[in-house]
Amino acid sequence: MQQQGKCGQMVVIVDYGMGNTYSLQSAFKYLGIEAVLSSDPKQILKAGRVVLPGVGSFRRAMANLRKSELDRTLKDVMLEKKSPLLGICLGMQLLGRSSTEDGFSEGLGLLDYPVERFNAECDKSIRIPHVGFDTVSVKKNTLLFRGLSREVDFYFTHSYRMTSEDESYISGTCFYGGNFIASFEKENIFGTQFHPEKSQSNGLFVLKNFMEWE
Repeated sequence: MQQQGKCGQMVVIVDYGMGNTYSLQSAFKYLGIEAVLSSDPKQILKAGRVVLPGVGSFRRAMANLRKSELDRTLKDVMLEKKSPLLGICLGMQLLGRSSTEDGFSEGLGLLDYPVERFNAECDKSIRIPHVGFDTVSVKKNTLLFRGLSREVDFYFTHSYRMTSEDESYISGTCFYGGNFIASFEKENIFGTQFHPEKSQSNGLFVLKNFMEWE
């Protein structure tokens, strides 16, 4: 029998036309949790937990969110309602300050972290996009990685990465031609550059830990 997350709270995956939603729903289903796909602001605001997935162009994703006014809804979820929100891959990047993908675009601005393309010009050893399992170095006392080791593998697929000299909210980093932000945690806001839904047992641990935050 499926559950609705911790304390009976419904999980809503935001549907804005840019996410790998089937794999994500399947991962939650494996954990016995019902995750509903929705673009309805009212349903998203009522959710106990919200997941913002994302695959593709940052610029197009922000355009889609603004057109449907889901950008405002997401800010209300995170800042007013204080519901837990998890951004995954592009979804994590959208929570940042801006991106240079397809030209400069402002993000949701929940963290002052910019997103830029990997620089293969500086390091000829890397290939873009960064695809496959890679090691995340985990900081102490992080919620998403609770129960996992300090060095753990997750699945990545991306050409742009988030960086910052401010380490206040960074919970995990990965090295690929240089360190980039693999995950962050800021109060009720979480982000992973990797795909937990494609990262086998380690990824399921991350989703389970997200569901247990309170």
